[in-house]
Amino acid sequence: MKINQDTVLRGKKVTLVPYTAAHVPRYHEWMQSEELQRLTASEPLSLEQEYEMQRSWRDDADKCTFIVLDSELWPGQEEENSMVGDVNLFLTNIEDPTVGEIEIMIAEPSCRGRGFGKEATLLMMAYGVRKLGITKFEAKIGQENEASICMFKKLHFKEVAVNSIFQEVTLRLDVSDQERQWLLEQTKHVEEKSYAELKQPAGVQDS
Repeated sequence: MKINQDTVLRGKKVTLVPYTAAHVPRYHEWMQSEELQRLTASEPLSLEQEYEMQRSWRDDADKCTFIVLDSELWPGQEEENSMVGDVNLFLTNIEDPTVGEIEIMIAEPSCRGRGFGKEATLLMMAYGVRKLGITKFEAKIGQENEASICMFKKLHFKEVAVNSIFQEVTLRLDVSDQERQWLLEQTKHVEEKSYAELKQPAGVQDS
């Protein structure tokens, strides 16, 4: 999705930046992990396939993705060294374009359990509501991924279905006026900036 190609969302713990070709080698390295393949229901891709996937994320109108960076490290360090995961929205419900399926992955083990996933998910949800017209969110999570299921429930998602064949739980949140206010309150600290302006050589601190 090209709408976010110059968008940076800066929170307290995490900063969301557009997924670019420069992020692909580190992302590809992550996805060699059998644990991440299992948790994300993904097949391993070649590096070239990963570059093709990144181009489709950028160009397809029904996908929105951000790379999750550690706010303590970037700006300052190189982005590849600050990457901790990614967060995605799929707008693939033809009958209802206001439904967004959300995915979050904190790939760096040292960054799990520290609130990075929660803040990244809140930032993406608020972006989806404000910029993409999302009024309903769904999350499909493997039954064994109890930490992720628990996190989404803390964000007011309700379990609506269990698929025993795919061993997958579907959670849903309808964004009522009350939920919208709560979401915007949770993300009022977030700064939206230009990616082109923030990109700078390693070692140059943000002024």
